[in-house]
Amino acid sequence: MSVRRVGTVSRGIRCPIIRQGDDLSQIVTESVLEAAEAEGFAIRDRDVISITESIVARAQGNYCTVDNIAEDVKTKLGGGTVGVIFPILSRNRFAICLRGIAKGCDKIVLMLSYPSDEVGNCLVSLDKIDAAGINPYSDVLSLEKYRELFGENKHEFTGVDYVAYYGKLIEECGCGVEIVFANQARAILDYTKTVINCDIHTRARTKRILLAAGAEKVVSLDEIMNAPVNGSGFNETYGLLGSNKATEDQVKLFPRDCKGLVLDIQQKILDKTGKHVEVMVYGDGAFKDPQGKIWELADPVVSPAFTDGLIGTPNELKLKYLADNDFADLSGEALKNAISESIKAKDANLVGKMASEGTTPRQLTDLIGSLCDLTSGSGDKGTPVVLVQGYFDNYTN
Repeated sequence: MSVRRVGTVSRGIRCPIIRQGDDLSQIVTESVLEAAEAEGFAIRDRDVISITESIVARAQGNYCTVDNIAEDVKTKLGGGTVGVIFPILSRNRFAICLRGIAKGCDKIVLMLSYPSDEVGNCLVSLDKIDAAGINPYSDVLSLEKYRELFGENKHEFTGVDYVAYYGKLIEECGCGVEIVFANQARAILDYTKTVINCDIHTRARTKRILLAAGAEKVVSLDEIMNAPVNGSGFNETYGLLGSNKATEDQVKLFPRDCKGLVLDIQQKILDKTGKHVEVMVYGDGAFKDPQGKIWELADPVVSPAFTDGLIGTPNELKLKYLADNDFADLSGEALKNAISESIKAKDANLVGKMASEGTTPRQLTDLIGSLCDLTSGSGDKGTPVVLVQGYFDNYTN
């Protein structure tokens, strides 16, 4: 009997360029099976086929324009002076959305969190904050004060001064702009009682705080473009959250109604190979860059849809814990056999057990989605589908 020498394998699968209306289920299925034949590997039970959210949204034609956003903003917020608070600093993720918001308002009071945005893009270093004697948890800074204290601060990786960039962008849309810096949501109410809160993962709390503090109207990004505007695309759950720049006047929204797609691909693979695979749609991974301090997750979730076999968290034993503690007196084949028997006999739920200490306590979809995001990349690799094999294997397989 041959012994398997390889554990988890992640493969980027090359696919055709996806256009609106394409049969994505068929294309993904064929691409995976053609790759398996060409590269000489077999599809196995519990393999995971992961599809990047961008090609799902493109196949759906889930786009909207700057003018669609402007109309929705004006309808929902009245078109006067609007506070736009806690946006992330991103040309791809937010700048086009900001153009739409600006075109739907007379004036924007743009309130930026500091020293960084929600996902870690830095406006000013903590060292500079400390040196200036500023308390970012309480102090509200005007643009003039920010410039006096910190000058111009360009993003480490993009070279963009986002303060100037966002200000100019708003003005170019014919909208007045005032920029302030604060981390307490309530601070915006000194300027206006009408607010768009643009934070992603803290949006429900921010909205609750603002309404309790006397805001008259608060709309989160997930409530803008959550229904069609003049026949546009939309996302009823996430609105503008998870959107990306498509052109200078258009954004691609986060895909919607993906459950049917993942189930259809799962069934097609079963019909063609007899293997039961899992399928998921993924966006941003959930990890942090130690150099730029950027937390990757600008999408509202890592995975908007997945088959039921991907529900839950890993249930794994820490091999080095077993080797160093339970079986410290064993080595060689005896150690291997003892650890194998422990894995075979492990509880269905290891929460709180010391032998699982140090294993990654995250959802399967977040772990696999992060692996797939790193595998597919965000540039010109041409592999918007990733096949993960052996993820559910352990030392005994």
